[in-house]
Amino acid sequence: MMSALTWSPDTIWVLMQKAWWFLVVLGVLVAFHELGHFLAARWVGVKVLKFSLGFGPKLFGRQVGETEYLVSAVPLGGYVKLFGEDETEAATPDDRRRSFAHQHLWGKVLIVAAGPGFNFILAYLIFAGWLSTGAPLFVPTFRDLSADVEALVPGSPAANAGVEIGDRIVKVNGKDISTKTELLDAVAKSKGQPITLEVRREGQAKPFTVTPIPAPGEAAAGEEVLYTIGVEETPPLVTSVMHGSPASAAGFQPGDRVVAIEGQPIYTWAQMTTHVKDHPLKPLRVEVLRNGQRVPLTVTPTAEKVTVNGQTVEVGKIGISGPGRSLMRSDNPLEAVYHGLEATWGWTELTTIGLYKMIVGDISSKNIGGPLTIANISGEAASQGASSVVFLIAILSINLGVLNLLPIPILDGGHLLFFLIEGILRKPLGERQRELAQQVGLVLLVGVMIFAFWNDLERIFYR
Repeated sequence: MMSALTWSPDTIWVLMQKAWWFLVVLGVLVAFHELGHFLAARWVGVKVLKFSLGFGPKLFGRQVGETEYLVSAVPLGGYVKLFGEDETEAATPDDRRRSFAHQHLWGKVLIVAAGPGFNFILAYLIFAGWLSTGAPLFVPTFRDLSADVEALVPGSPAANAGVEIGDRIVKVNGKDISTKTELLDAVAKSKGQPITLEVRREGQAKPFTVTPIPAPGEAAAGEEVLYTIGVEETPPLVTSVMHGSPASAAGFQPGDRVVAIEGQPIYTWAQMTTHVKDHPLKPLRVEVLRNGQRVPLTVTPTAEKVTVNGQTVEVGKIGISGPGRSLMRSDNPLEAVYHGLEATWGWTELTTIGLYKMIVGDISSKNIGGPLTIANISGEAASQGASSVVFLIAILSINLGVLNLLPIPILDGGHLLFFLIEGILRKPLGERQRELAQQVGLVLLVGVMIFAFWNDLERIFYR
């Protein structure tokens, strides 16, 4: 366990950077969410008393017209305070006209739904803008993320143990898993100790014991040793070649399978990308399998600067993408408008299915992350460039939209559930019933937040 008293100045600086980017990312998400409520309320005609970024005590603010805009002390959300949320606030006919509680049912639905709706709109704008530049966009499905063995290094621990391409790994050390990330995390945490795998092969369960080995290459100073069992995410199969890229100039074609680089056999996508990243601006002799024949090619990776552990380094890239990555591209901005909708739907579907699988136990609840996890991935995204931060905002915005639509009292989805009941009964729920439901929802939400925070601490101190 790490003590804060032993942190070096560099560690403190990195933590401060992550905290800053956490505030930036969360600030954008909350501001856009609350903007949806705010604009919908103004459009319906409801008076908005406060627009706050953050909860708790007021840090600073300014009154503009009838609305006070403020920043509050706890940066874990925000709120829009509407006039007349309590029916007793509206005493006069004009008050009732500007009161939330006295609005028509569909007006209240619009105001509440606009928050999560704006989260989906934010993600759509980012995706459509991204695709309009011609850049590829990653839109995965659960098939892409499942722990299927698609590529296997010959002679590796998994191969020697009897694991085969086509197997689906369903358990590690007796615990159910459903994604490659869970598998790779378990391998990384093994520290080289044997792990047990259970795979599904032709409908039958088969157990294997595998001992991870250090991954090829030397670990940088201060970095932990990486372990592998030889099960990789994807085979070295080229599915698309970017126009004007080094790969395009070298003659790569979709359908090529890379079989060797500089005479060294290649079995997985990770092996191939490692070679490319390690040799920026250096010509590489590559052999690909095309229509059953080995074709020699020479490609010179471009040099791209990235930040790794606070240091700027150059890595090579040739401009190809592989299978199982669900990459989406648009040939022009008009096409990007439509593809942006597809991307938003794809990520929303993935998020919803993942949440359902977590609730029913198909995916470990250890995947739930809290503010520390968001801060960590925000900092890591920032180290990879502005585009990574923007992409992260889009993904988290969809997550926020989906979570807020859950039918839990205190969330937007809970309010929408109340309105549905009101529409069926032709009258709103009683005040006492709403209060009890809100209390249950608050307890449930606080419980989830505590659990997420505990997961964060476990990732930091017990990884």
